[in-house]
Amino acid sequence: MIGKILGNRYEIVEHLGEGGMAVVYKGRDTLLQRPVTVKILRSEFSADEEFVSRFHREAQSVASLSHRNIVNVFDVGGEGDVHYLVMEYVDGENLKTKIKREGRFEPVQAVSIVRQVAEALAHAHQQQIIHRDVKPHNILITTDGQAKLADFGIAREASGTTLAQTKTLVGSVHYISPEQARGDTADAQTDIYALGVVLYELLTGRVPFSGSNPVTVALKHIQDTPQSVRELNSGLSRELERIVQKAMAKKKVDRYRSARDFSIDLRMTLPDGKQEEDMTREYTPVRVSRWRWNPALFAGVALVFLAMLVGGFFGLRSYMYVPDVVVPEVRGLSIEEAEAVLEARGLKTSISLDFSDDIEKGFVMDQDIEPNTKVKKKRMVFLTVSQGQEMIRIPDVTGQPLADAQESLQRNGFALGEREDLADEVIPAGTVLRQLPAANSTHPRGIPVKLFVSKGPASLGQMPDLTGLTLNEARREIVAAGLELDEDVSREGSYAEPEGRVIAQDPAPAAQVQDGVKVKLTLSAGPGPGQTAARQVVYVTMPNDGQTHVLHIVVRDANGESDAYVGVHQPGERVSKEILYTGRTVIKVYIDDNLVDKKTVD
Repeated sequence: MIGKILGNRYEIVEHLGEGGMAVVYKGRDTLLQRPVTVKILRSEFSADEEFVSRFHREAQSVASLSHRNIVNVFDVGGEGDVHYLVMEYVDGENLKTKIKREGRFEPVQAVSIVRQVAEALAHAHQQQIIHRDVKPHNILITTDGQAKLADFGIAREASGTTLAQTKTLVGSVHYISPEQARGDTADAQTDIYALGVVLYELLTGRVPFSGSNPVTVALKHIQDTPQSVRELNSGLSRELERIVQKAMAKKKVDRYRSARDFSIDLRMTLPDGKQEEDMTREYTPVRVSRWRWNPALFAGVALVFLAMLVGGFFGLRSYMYVPDVVVPEVRGLSIEEAEAVLEARGLKTSISLDFSDDIEKGFVMDQDIEPNTKVKKKRMVFLTVSQGQEMIRIPDVTGQPLADAQESLQRNGFALGEREDLADEVIPAGTVLRQLPAANSTHPRGIPVKLFVSKGPASLGQMPDLTGLTLNEARREIVAAGLELDEDVSREGSYAEPEGRVIAQDPAPAAQVQDGVKVKLTLSAGPGPGQTAARQVVYVTMPNDGQTHVLHIVVRDANGESDAYVGVHQPGERVSKEILYTGRTVIKVYIDDNLVDKKTVD
């Protein structure tokens, strides 16, 4: 598979790994010159037409997701029995690898990772997509620490059918929800439970349930209560323990109602997420006594009042005065970097999304306030962030007349690529036979689409008689007839024609032939007409080594040295050739340019 190009665009570069349904490769998008990840469906699934149809449909559904914490799906396609998914290439490693290497994580780090995945799930659930296989193996950590949820391989639309049967255990059993273990339908709470197990593992360095076989582990998810995370890691807060318990509640109604609620609760455990202090204070009634003049009290009150006036003046002045800041240049930065730079200047951000052929997805295309402009602190800066190239589906134009197909492609935003005419015995001339890239695959707007067009049945013609022509003369006749010369030309001794002239051809003269047929020629090796010659039969057995070989017989007689025979033969074949010669003659036999026999005859 290495080196193969799929969809006339994606070059397979390196084998990365294998999963239950697919083999994973690193690839290169030759159109956009960027690395991609290519998942190729295993052959045992490719034979199932219904499965392949669902694979394409559900992959296209997942491709609609666009979130910084979800691995982007760029394309889905098929060639013959090869069905593939093209995704964003993530430079990093999966979370399971990090857990095995580092053990349990610090709470802040664990919460940060799980929060990002929760936000990714919230976005997917909003689009009615359920992941169904949330686990550390499917969470990629980039080199800069960003978490990306990958492999919606058994994901489904919440309203549609699934790749997995509803009564079959899917996903990894250590992260399976009680309802999945019972064979019930999975929903958003199923993903929340699995993410709760991931948080448990990050905080403790181990999964909550283990056993000797998958069924035992699945039953524990249904029946058993996991050991408290604080018993395994005493440094954890009670609030974090409560969050894990809620996410992993046996009953769905006891879990978080949404992944967004899960994320918000996690946010509150971070150092800068403290809730506002309760401002309620106890009120104690004060007994009102009869007023009496008290100079000291009066002076104290006056001083306090004066201080309030002075403080109020400076407080109002401070409130009314907002310092100026200089707006920085953030075009070309990632959205995270841009927000950090603007926040450091005391500026707020508002984000809108747009497609771009030039700016990478997730990077700032434009800002409403030009760099180096002075504005008041806390001013809102509106940023336009790239969603990457607009990916649109190529219409199916096979079976359409060429003019209609071209009009359909242009109407849908694609350019007209090369056209190749092919003979076809069934499809009428001028009808599109197939297209590249394939129909219904998604690609950037404006790419060229190549069309293969029927030119009707191949026309029949009459094979010309080439006997007696030189090789160049025969070549011209063959090309003029719309045929092709087989460059593997044989030579044999002949009295009928001078050396170098055609003595035999295949197809035979006057035969009916289709356009493009290859013509095999045999040329005379001499001595030619009018010569008195003797005959000698040469017997040769070809090496039986599994390879074809070239047999070359050379004659040196009274007429000089010439090729008596040149031809290709199968391994182990016994060859007999009649050689014509004049006078005392030396016959040399070569196999693949190696001299194997030499004899002198009179």
